[in-house]
Amino acid sequence: MSHAVRRIRRWAAAVVVGTVLVGCGGAEEPASDKAGPDDAGPKTSVDVRPVKASHKITDARGVTITAEAPPKRVVCLVSLCDDMLAELGMEPTATNSALLAHPKFFGKERAEQIPVIPGGFLSPEVEAVLAHKPDLVIGLEDTHGKLSPALKGATTFWPVQPSTWEDSVGYLRDLAALTGRTEQAEAAERRLRTKLAAAERNRSDKTSLIIFGSDENFGVATPKNDVAAGLFPKISSYPWKGRGVEGSYSLEEILSRDVDVLFVETLSFGGSDGELSEKLAKNPLWARIPAVRNDKVVEVNSEVWAKGRGTRSLGIVLDEAMAALK
Repeated sequence: MSHAVRRIRRWAAAVVVGTVLVGCGGAEEPASDKAGPDDAGPKTSVDVRPVKASHKITDARGVTITAEAPPKRVVCLVSLCDDMLAELGMEPTATNSALLAHPKFFGKERAEQIPVIPGGFLSPEVEAVLAHKPDLVIGLEDTHGKLSPALKGATTFWPVQPSTWEDSVGYLRDLAALTGRTEQAEAAERRLRTKLAAAERNRSDKTSLIIFGSDENFGVATPKNDVAAGLFPKISSYPWKGRGVEGSYSLEEILSRDVDVLFVETLSFGGSDGELSEKLAKNPLWARIPAVRNDKVVEVNSEVWAKGRGTRSLGIVLDEAMAALK
């Protein structure tokens, strides 16, 4: 497994040891030949419990955050933070994400007005974070938890680590409680639940697949390692299971699954050097995949699909996925 590919997926979606890459052997949990409706889990309820404002919350992972006053200056070190703020009608004081430039968030012009924290996702500069005098800093636990000692005493640091769409909803509700923007959170949760319930009712029998990467060492996004992929068993056949650190899917195995619709997340360090699907087209096996033969390969926005993980991002994923799965 390429070290660069591990780093790039962590940068994009913070998938650490669970990433499943083509070309690495030792599968631990074989996938079934076909994922049926039973793999989708319980149907999604559209009911939304009221959110109550509070100066203190304890999230699903047991992290307690206390705010003497509703946080107004929030620095985002992970895209989930940007997504939540957008849903609550707020704007980050600074960010290291490009998510907000998406037209269904703030758009490029407005997003460019938000200061960027230097150092990127993996190594944001603490001095730059503190220079913005934040009330709250939100980062990914397994990536930014190491910053906690340096931020202690100067601001409040909230390490988040979503694994499912329900986790993302929970974090949104918690942030809404702290900021007092409870109605906005309830509306955002209701939008996602309604959209997901509708997608479940119109579940496709087509087999779908999400791959990510920058070159031939691409990976498969599974419900175990990717929040967006966790939606797919509910809306289509998605027979891709997490297999542990050394698990993999060979290209031959992917071919055997008769993938009908293929979603591609092109990831790269720095500037883009071409779409992943264009690079894989050079491999003769690629052309044999049904989705490729039938022009059902969809290059998606990795800022939304791989990094967003919030209710608005997941709503966009559902819209784009269901349109392609028709």
